[in-house]
Amino acid sequence: MPDARSSPAAMQPAPMPPHAALMMLVALTSGFALSSAFRTVAAILAAPLQADFGLSPQALGLFAATFHFSFGAMQLFMGIGIDLYGVRRTILAAFPLCIAGALLSALAPGYGLLVLGQALIGVGCAPAFLVCTVFIARHFAPQRFAAMSGMAMALGTLGMLFTGTPLAWMVQLWSWRAGFWVLGLLAALAWLWMWRAVREPGRAPEHDAPRESVREAVARFAALFLLPHTWGIVALGAVSYAALISLRGLWLGPMLIARHGFSLVQSGNVALALSVVALLGPMLFGRLDPGQANRRRWIVACTLLLALLFAAMAWLHSAWLDVSCMLLVGLLSGFIVLQYADVRAAYPAALTGRAMAVFTMAMFLGVAAMQWLTGLVASLAPGLGLDPFVAVMGCIAALLVLGAAAFRLLPSPPQADS
Repeated sequence: MPDARSSPAAMQPAPMPPHAALMMLVALTSGFALSSAFRTVAAILAAPLQADFGLSPQALGLFAATFHFSFGAMQLFMGIGIDLYGVRRTILAAFPLCIAGALLSALAPGYGLLVLGQALIGVGCAPAFLVCTVFIARHFAPQRFAAMSGMAMALGTLGMLFTGTPLAWMVQLWSWRAGFWVLGLLAALAWLWMWRAVREPGRAPEHDAPRESVREAVARFAALFLLPHTWGIVALGAVSYAALISLRGLWLGPMLIARHGFSLVQSGNVALALSVVALLGPMLFGRLDPGQANRRRWIVACTLLLALLFAAMAWLHSAWLDVSCMLLVGLLSGFIVLQYADVRAAYPAALTGRAMAVFTMAMFLGVAAMQWLTGLVASLAPGLGLDPFVAVMGCIAALLVLGAAAFRLLPSPPQADS
């Protein structure tokens, strides 16, 4: 176990007034809101991008996955940055890459530069939610962690409202490029807000200690994977959020358009409704958090219910049923806030920042893998005589069941065992 005494995460900052902490958290969630918008554009942009660049489902899946791969791959480095340099410096240094990526995507003459733009956006957004969770862990009482994380996730979900009806209307009126121009402008405004509003107090004198090196920080990250209970947390983290974002961020529009004949704007209306419901989910589960004794049972049960909804979308071909299941997926996915609370309880306070980073890395690498895999499945399905959307939704359901099984059967944290 890494030594908590020399870890920056153990060096508690001097207290700040609750109102000031809340205002800073709201400013930080503006970056998370833009991250939520960028990660869900593919659901609305899929059809126009396929028309402009002649993309296959597999290429479309790679486009959607690139953001999440670069986002997830950078979590380790963003976690180190937060531990060594703080929340403010880390987010202000990274977020301009998001703005640059949006501009490159808006100007991209071909598929290659479009994918490069997504990679830049993913790197720029990489600390967006991590800074929120670490800020909450450092500046709010432990018993408020689930509720405050739920509020932050709900505020961040506001970004998905833009990638529903408003983005569909904008694409229909102008082009898909207009969406990236507007998102780039909003990202610049979010950066200015965080630069002006977020201030981190210095460490309390009694916690002054030598700052660890980057090499030591990387070693402490690696040490997390030597703890047996990390693997169950990572396995489920890789599929739970990925299921929501693969639906909302990639397959919602194509499925409604191809399977039920929805227009682009009608699909945008469903995406908007799902985003509103998804906004309520984290707040609901943050309030319903059953506590450490029963939280992991709730997490398994919610994951299996989520798998059932995807199985229903795979096999029951009905427009109203598909839309209903999509909305229920949005609401039920709010249980992810319980996973964050589980991570918060599974590791000592000295490891909070990097444990959150490992979990967030698993989530977004999982999104990248699931979007790439479902794109491949959709491409292969017709050759096997299968409906692409049956194959995609069935694949997601199966991955959720496997994730729940790993979370349940692999070792649990010592606190959960006791």
